Amino acid sequence: MEFCFFAGLVVYFVSMVMQFVASAMKQKSVHKAARIVFFVGLVLHTVYTVWRGIAAGRLPLANQFEFASGFAWAVAVLGFVLYGRLKQEWIMTAAMPMTFLILSYAAFQPMQIKEIMPALRSTWFALHIGSAAFSYAAFAIAAGLGVGYLIQLKKGKDEKDRIMRQMDYMSYRLISLGFLLLTVVIFSGAIWAEQAWSTWWSWDPKETWALITWIFYAIYLHQRLRLKWQGKRMAWLSIIAFILVIFTFAGVNLLLPGLHSYATA
Repeated sequence: MEFCFFAGLVVYFVSMVMQFVASAMKQKSVHKAARIVFFVGLVLHTVYTVWRGIAAGRLPLANQFEFASGFAWAVAVLGFVLYGRLKQEWIMTAAMPMTFLILSYAAFQPMQIKEIMPALRSTWFALHIGSAAFSYAAFAIAAGLGVGYLIQLKKGKDEKDRIMRQMDYMSYRLISLGFLLLTVVIFSGAIWAEQAWSTWWSWDPKETWALITWIFYAIYLHQRLRLKWQGKRMAWLSIIAFILVIFTFAGVNLLLPGLHSYATA
């Protein structure tokens, strides 16, 4: 079934290239074809994920490879959900490259199915890890929209342009969703930690950087809601904040081992 994983990765890449070409050429028919190809990639990815879950006898989110794959899957699903509601191509233009890049990272991780550690055998597993996957997915698409916003500015578009205002607002909405889910991640993780390690909070590197990320997104929302920041400044903040997400997700495991080091196994 690894064929489904790598075939899905290739199909995601093809859809991403088609989407970029369609955006450059302003061809609606190519946009539609790119979405169809992307959906085929999502189907292959879903088949692989379901198979892996059945083979492992658990939710396939227990290590770095599985979480990265689940993270990419959540980006693709969220991208389709948003496109279904808004019918805006810039949603898919942000979601497609993020899906491909995250799944590419997963492809370089050990793919073997292993028994999970006793600490992971908890009823909190699905809520904690599932919320993290969709929280990160929301942040990923928001950062993609931030990049798209800055590209449009560089092309000379006015910040009052309708599409740019939509991108800015959707990025804010996605970050609000991601922030809510990240709050669930932190609180459920604290409860789980008390059950597993008899402490609510241990200042483990993963916990600490998750909190730093949460605080940065809280600052983003404060600036948006209280100081009415919009546009370019918020686009940059969404990108910088997502760099923190990536460090919390991958960098901590590589550079700052701790209680969550099993996530690299």
